[in-house]
Amino acid sequence: MSEFRVPKLNNNDSAYVLLEWLAEDGAAVRAGDPLVTVETSKAVEELAAEEAGVLRRLLQAGAECVPGQAIARLLARGAEATDAEPGVEPGAGHSPGTAPDAAMPGDIVITAPARKLIDELGVSPDEIRALGRKVVRRADLEHLAAGGSREAPPPGGPAEPGRSPTPGLPAIRGGEDRKEPDGGAAGELISLSLAQLRTAEVVERSRREIPSAFTLVNVDVTDALPLTRDLTRRLRALVGLPELVVKAVGGLLDAFPLFFAAPAEGLRARRATAADVGVTVDVGRGLFIPVVRDAGGRSLAEIARDLTGFRRTALEGAFRESDLRGGVITLTLHTHDGVAVATPIVFPGQTCALALTAPRSEVVQDGAGFAVRKVCGLGLSYDHRFVNGREAAKFLAAIRTALETPGHFTT
Repeated sequence: MSEFRVPKLNNNDSAYVLLEWLAEDGAAVRAGDPLVTVETSKAVEELAAEEAGVLRRLLQAGAECVPGQAIARLLARGAEATDAEPGVEPGAGHSPGTAPDAAMPGDIVITAPARKLIDELGVSPDEIRALGRKVVRRADLEHLAAGGSREAPPPGGPAEPGRSPTPGLPAIRGGEDRKEPDGGAAGELISLSLAQLRTAEVVERSRREIPSAFTLVNVDVTDALPLTRDLTRRLRALVGLPELVVKAVGGLLDAFPLFFAAPAEGLRARRATAADVGVTVDVGRGLFIPVVRDAGGRSLAEIARDLTGFRRTALEGAFRESDLRGGVITLTLHTHDGVAVATPIVFPGQTCALALTAPRSEVVQDGAGFAVRKVCGLGLSYDHRFVNGREAAKFLAAIRTALETPGHFTT
């Protein structure tokens, strides 16, 4: 007999949600067979059996679990009948304080955060069934917290008044009173999603531990913009300024190793073996930072397909932890119209983060007359213990030169 334990999936979460069992209790499984899906604050991870055996579940779907916790056993054939836990009927395993599946509507799985909100709001079984989901998460129910429609929100549809239009971002919760310091009228409390709470922890840690500085340059992208349209047609993949920046950054690993390094003990830095560039993706379902692997050694077409795939995955909410792990530098995208300057945080474990803003029109003198050019902002936040302003300016200048020289990019 061996215990099946939850591995540590990331450094941000102290607990996960056991989302769904993929193998039946009592089933004979082989090494490598998928057993269970576990939800972190950013991704859904599928866990597989490390060896063969008969599965005996110790925790039900919807319960929380922590890294290192045994959630199942893999028994030798013939041993399963004698290995039931005291007080837990084989096949019905559930943690203390967690209602068994029989208490749920039909075969619907309800995660622990969703169950808590159901209790707070008094959601009926009929309303849960009306959601039409096999697995009910907190985000599926948050529209009810604002006193909105008791009907299921259409996936991707318009938000009800008072509801966060973005699943995974703050939602309004009612029924809680608080007094304002000045004695004014009380306002409704806003609860943050698990994903946003994890983001808050990372931001607080960055501000607390990393003495960052910031440098900004303007980049003339007048010629780069028509290039992206031409490349999109030729490569049959969406190419924009973010794709060009990722490719340009990837080519600077050898010239600027400290910009891709990981801080180590004794104010030393560990050199990166490849330019793995994290790129922010936010399509209205929360902020994710998937990683483009080896941006310096891959073609622009491959990078473009990666970023297109990331946007699609973000819409589906189906990132795996492996998609989000291992970035050595981060590119944050602030490409909404009107954004002129953005200062990214330096993520723990990295020394630099870039910010790209939206192109904007700028009038410049051209000989005896004037011309209009397209300009975007390219900012760099950097850990001042490892990088100084002079090197930061040179790094940004190298990226600017690439973007202002269309012939620099090859497919």
